[in-house]
Amino acid sequence: MAKNKKTEKEIENEKSERILEGVAIWTSYYRENPQRFVKDYLNVNLKLFQKILIYEMMHNNHFMFWAARSIGKTWLTALFCVIRCILFPRTKICVASSTRSQANEVLSKIVDDFMKMHDWGSENLKREISYYMIGSNKAEIHFYNGSWIKVVTASDASRGNRANVLILDEFRMIDKATIDKVLRRFMGDPRQPAYLSKKEYNPDDNPNLVESNIEIYMSSAWLKAHWSYAKLKSYAFNLLGGREGYFVCGLPYQMSIKEGLKKRSEIEDEMSEMDFDEITFNMEMGCLPLGDNEASFFAFDDISKCRKLQTAIYPLNINKNAKIPNLVENERRILSVDIALMASKKHKNDASSIIINSAIPTNSNKYIANIIYLENQEGLRTEELALIIRRLFKYYKCTDLVIDCSGVGMGVIDALMQDMIDYKTGEIYPALSCCNDKAMADRCKVNNAPKVIWAIKAYAQFNNDICILLRSGFQNNRINLLVSEFEADDILKEKIKGYETMFDGEKMEYKSPYIQTTLLIYELISLESEVKGTNIRIIEKSGKRKDRYSSLAYNYWVMCQLEREILEKSNNKFDMSAYAKNIGKLNKRPILY
Repeated sequence: MAKNKKTEKEIENEKSERILEGVAIWTSYYRENPQRFVKDYLNVNLKLFQKILIYEMMHNNHFMFWAARSIGKTWLTALFCVIRCILFPRTKICVASSTRSQANEVLSKIVDDFMKMHDWGSENLKREISYYMIGSNKAEIHFYNGSWIKVVTASDASRGNRANVLILDEFRMIDKATIDKVLRRFMGDPRQPAYLSKKEYNPDDNPNLVESNIEIYMSSAWLKAHWSYAKLKSYAFNLLGGREGYFVCGLPYQMSIKEGLKKRSEIEDEMSEMDFDEITFNMEMGCLPLGDNEASFFAFDDISKCRKLQTAIYPLNINKNAKIPNLVENERRILSVDIALMASKKHKNDASSIIINSAIPTNSNKYIANIIYLENQEGLRTEELALIIRRLFKYYKCTDLVIDCSGVGMGVIDALMQDMIDYKTGEIYPALSCCNDKAMADRCKVNNAPKVIWAIKAYAQFNNDICILLRSGFQNNRINLLVSEFEADDILKEKIKGYETMFDGEKMEYKSPYIQTTLLIYELISLESEVKGTNIRIIEKSGKRKDRYSSLAYNYWVMCQLEREILEKSNNKFDMSAYAKNIGKLNKRPILY
């Protein structure tokens, strides 16, 4: 009996089924082995550590990566987004960071790197993507299979978004409350592939078929006192405890060197520079979090909450169009200097730290310290440093000048107590005199010189008092510091014309006060204390600094003295005429009775 011939439709259906079966097999294979998909379909060659990370990102629903700068975490994150969106249709990915520009970098890597590789891998990717838009207000990439990647703002304004994958880039810079109350709430429903609507794949009968949503945390290392470190420890605890779905690792700069992503000589050059900051390097390049210890005197939590100020002030040569605001009533603009003249290459804890505090009075007759200017100077001669101080004092309309007069500081004070010529402008700065020490004031030989210099002569009791006073200032929210350099990027884009098109060096000059503030915080929380007799002594670790701490502590102490001299006196003045006019009212029984 002759076999029945298959119709063309049956042949076509069989062919279609074989293709779909092959697609299913290869999709399953690549989902299990995403590092192979990267090579086979996207034509991207990965380093061994990148293959491992991509695999772990795909197979864990809680992933955390602490990465050294230049190791390519943003590039790797972008690659994962592409893999996930292609292999898992209808995937929704939301990317958040402390600034939209930072989050946009993930999408920019896809468009500017992967889609422009000029090979068949990039052509494959282009065939997957139906639409993309990367702007300051909207950044999205859509795929033909229904998947998409979207940048969201890390704030309450993002409520209502939905995602199957949440990526938090530089998550340490995002407020934890925003992550817990807004961003993590995006992940309400898991991805819903179409086959789950069939009876044989009913999720109620087959709960293992329901995919888990994914959270990915990416950042460089930060401080032990910060919530991000507690998050890392909780991930590590679950990973080591055998709980499924958790992965965490940190890769320092040595991995970048080993894999050829960064030259060893570049690291060595950076370490050899006089202004090399070991603390920042260890965190950002070494994945070593900086933390409080039992001997620490200042707590990170007390200080970090004081980072509120958005606007810094700059030297005249950086922002020539800046207008220095006039003093408000009873404001004191205090310039403080902890003096050292040796360069830090030889004396690693020697630098002259200059701080300007715009002390603004409140209704309760207290000053609030606003630290708006920070700068460190190294390797200057006495007269050079004195000229810089005098120039800043006049330009920023300062009212008080605080100087440590021990050691080399005496030479700087003597220079300030004479008329001084600014050789850049030809301007003559009149001599200044001392207001808190008669013997120091007598060193000034210029009659009627303004008495604005506070000469600091530190001794055990004084050092005890200023460290306690400064810690109390942070704890009681009486000190405002500049926001982080990461938040400053978006602020500077709005305030400084042409900021986005500047070279990196120019941008760094504008970000310098914010970076100096971060360095101040690192310095404060690294300081240790010991009790000597009845006094507390602040100690810097070997090779570390405390110049910024000293300058700030002197500055804040002077502000508190001025508070008693000016604000409390003005509050205690007795106005007899006003009292006489109101005496009748004061003696009347209140209406309540």
